[in-house]
Amino acid sequence: MTEEEIIAKTKEVFIETFELNAADLRPEKHLFVDLGLDSLDTVDLIVALQEKFDVKLRDDERVRAVRTLQDVYDYIMKVQKEMASGS
Repeated sequence: MTEEEIIAKTKEVFIETFELNAADLRPEKHLFVDLGLDSLDTVDLIVALQEKFDVKLRDDERVRAVRTLQDVYDYIMKVQKEMASGS
């Protein structure tokens, strides 16, 4: 999956799950401060990303470091690469 596809699918998750405006979904946006997510929303986000990308994220400690939309993109790209390489 290309970076552009990952970004597009991730934006779909935010639009569908949190009813956010696509124009507000810029890489530098902070999930909590700018997009208004809270700790309960992070659970919904993880579940939605798992479904959208067919990956397992729940037990991955790296997800705790995600703060911005760009962090989400980077994290999904890393997970996708690891799955492709069989790690």
